[in-house]
Amino acid sequence: MPRRDARRQSGFTMLEVLISMVIIAFGLLGVAGLQVFALKNNQSATFRSTATMLAADMTDRIKANVGGAIDGAYNAPSLATYGTAIAGCTAAGCTTAELAQNDLFEWQQRIAVSLPAGAGIVCLDSTPHDGETSTAPECDNSGETNYVVKIWWSDDRTRSGNLARPQRFSTPFNR
Repeated sequence: MPRRDARRQSGFTMLEVLISMVIIAFGLLGVAGLQVFALKNNQSATFRSTATMLAADMTDRIKANVGGAIDGAYNAPSLATYGTAIAGCTAAGCTTAELAQNDLFEWQQRIAVSLPAGAGIVCLDSTPHDGETSTAPECDNSGETNYVVKIWWSDDRTRSGNLARPQRFSTPFNR
């Protein structure tokens, strides 16, 4: 068997190691990208889950105050109507309209704390899944028995890249 010259093959192992390191570096960059993508979508899912919980909270409040729901006290398509709390209002200490006003105020406060740039609207609406923003909820007041709870928040982690258009969650229900 002929002997090879050791000087001709020097450095070949070093080249193999460098190529392996480049391949591993690209693999690690891919794993880091997947991790960032997972974190981004996890935060969006948390916001949607919070919006679902807040919508269920308002639905329960409306169903607990049947008189206020029937009288339309929860039909508040303008954000301006959510700014007043009724001091000392409990189920036994105030009218159904006052309880509805207090429920709307407390609910709006919870949304503002729980979601980034969060706001919500409760209204009568025959087309519940419309309305681009909380200032333009597109409530038509013709859903005679259908209340709808609409919640908006800013989610800059969306894939659309449109930061001006907030995310919306809406849920209709019969009073």
